[in-house]
Amino acid sequence: MHRFLILLLIACGSLLSASGQSQKIASIATFHSEQKTISPGQSFTLALKLSHPADWHSYYQNSGGVEQSPAIQWTLPSGFKTGPIQWPVPRVKDGYFGKSFIYLGSPIFLVDITAPTDLALGSSVTLTANATWQICDESCISEKASFTLNLATAATAEKDPEQVALFAEARLQLPASAASVTISAQPLGEDVEIRLAPAAALQGTPTDFVPDQAFLHPVTAGGSITRAGDAWLIRLKRAKTDAFDAPIPQAAAFSGILLGETPLRIPSTAIAAPAAESLPISAYLKVLGGMMLGGLILNLMPCVFPVIGLKIMGFVQQAGHDRKKIALHGLLFTGGVLSSFGVLSGLLFAARAATTVTGWGYQLQNPWVVLTLMLLMFVLALNMFGLFELGTSATSVGGSLQQKQGLSGSFFSGVLATVVATPCSGPFLGVAIGTAIGLPAFQFFAAFTAMAIGLSLPYLVLSIFPKLIDYLPRPGAWMESFKQAMSFLLFATAGYLLWVYAGQIGLDNLLGPIFGLSSIAVAAWIYGRWNLPHLTRTTQWAAIALSLFFAVGGFLMAKPPEKSPLVWEHWSQERVDELTAAGTPVFIDFTAQWCATCQVNKRTAYSKEVIALMKSKGVVALKGDKTNPDPKIEAKLQELGRSAIPVNVLISPGQAPVVTPEVLTSGYLKELFGKLPAKGEVN
Repeated sequence: MHRFLILLLIACGSLLSASGQSQKIASIATFHSEQKTISPGQSFTLALKLSHPADWHSYYQNSGGVEQSPAIQWTLPSGFKTGPIQWPVPRVKDGYFGKSFIYLGSPIFLVDITAPTDLALGSSVTLTANATWQICDESCISEKASFTLNLATAATAEKDPEQVALFAEARLQLPASAASVTISAQPLGEDVEIRLAPAAALQGTPTDFVPDQAFLHPVTAGGSITRAGDAWLIRLKRAKTDAFDAPIPQAAAFSGILLGETPLRIPSTAIAAPAAESLPISAYLKVLGGMMLGGLILNLMPCVFPVIGLKIMGFVQQAGHDRKKIALHGLLFTGGVLSSFGVLSGLLFAARAATTVTGWGYQLQNPWVVLTLMLLMFVLALNMFGLFELGTSATSVGGSLQQKQGLSGSFFSGVLATVVATPCSGPFLGVAIGTAIGLPAFQFFAAFTAMAIGLSLPYLVLSIFPKLIDYLPRPGAWMESFKQAMSFLLFATAGYLLWVYAGQIGLDNLLGPIFGLSSIAVAAWIYGRWNLPHLTRTTQWAAIALSLFFAVGGFLMAKPPEKSPLVWEHWSQERVDELTAAGTPVFIDFTAQWCATCQVNKRTAYSKEVIALMKSKGVVALKGDKTNPDPKIEAKLQELGRSAIPVNVLISPGQAPVVTPEVLTSGYLKELFGKLPAKGEVN
């Protein structure tokens, strides 16, 4: 609604200005041709020059708001073709809706026209242009002008010497070509990152980027410019809604002007994740070795190891001690493992292509992906530690595998062994995916093939040398200890992902995921403790219901929070004095990460209605962070007569400070801020 009112004021201002000031304030518009004569099939350039009144400005093709950019409607003879407007380099200024891109003084807009090849010589052609534009200062005026040019035709085009200086000036206003720069762009979370290399091809340091499309903000609206080796990285925020709060379509490509010592025209560039790069042979051999080792270690999992001896003995019994037939069964078993890994890796590769993300690191930029992986690693760790059991029928699966007959049975056994192994593969499958996900297709599938070979290698070796079965260690308690030891790798992975997640959602919101993980652990404990076959059906169903309750509650607590529109500035007494001197009310929150009540207040008290009320009253929110010792905060608390946090204070000009209760509610804050005068009013 507040945006609509601003737009209404702009529109009213434009109408009033157009009716009352059009005789006093107006741009001087002129139209020029670089050629005195034109020739068939050749291009020539026309120019629209706008000379603005002092302090007034017109707009770039992307105004940055709702203002109208210059436009030209052409009436041309048959066969003539027009090119786009060649936009001069604009300036960036603060506008009503963020950053605006403007022209002061006398901008010149060039347009190339191409004559038809069958243009008659010795004739005259008439070109008509109807131009419209808008100039703004405190208000806006819509302007227009019509122009007609008559140009003679000749076999050889002739330039107009009187126009040389004007067109030279116009071309100086244009950005330079970026032909010597390699440009790429990729999605980076909700932002877009532009890469320009080599850095030496740009003169000086870039200062800003003016996008041609409305779905991107300039750098000065929350983006960044950094040097990375021999490249410049330009990070731009996306604009999700326009001035009317309507969604802005997110295009797959962009263009614009890079500002700096020498502005550059950035041509249309696709926004796409970079192609996967092949690893050097030396590095890739280490990956293959690690993947194969991971596959081998899978055989030590309690749900896999007992199957090995049973399966090989089944091979021996089916083949009648014929070593060639035993080896053939082993080969077919290996083929089943390889085929099933091929299907699994194919699904993973297809998912990777569908998400336009080629690197594990890029996936971790999405907080939902990080949350999913963190919960998966945590639940698998609880499972491997023994808090609850999944796949308890793995040993019986081994028995059923032994009963299958024929070569097809051996192949299917390999498929089934892969299915049985993957639930136990947490620490190793996670590493495999993290390594292989960013590789190109050949190396991607070869890496998973190496892992499949590692899983099937014991079966293959023992089918060729069945007497080695006697040397295998017997299943026993050591396997359960090994499984529990592996769980700590998963706990460490979940802890790392929690650290990444904290960086995405902010430390102020970390309490939710911590409590959420605790609730999920309770769910796993209840499931493993009471959902057991020897207990009554009622007990089992109650355990499942309670497990779901705690698991869903934990997920809801851990999920990414909505971004609050309330912005907290850093507290300092100087900032308080500055704001109150300007008549601005200030709300201060003295808080700390270790203060549980403070965190509860942040979660429950600042509702959307409270934040909207604070904005309507012009309240500036300041945060005094006492997580670490701060003598200035201690002194301020003593001045307020408090020694412990949370302490929240409303300071309104001309009024005594109001220290709130320790526990805040949305209702209390609405009543507190409701007593303040509206923004701009005086008590």
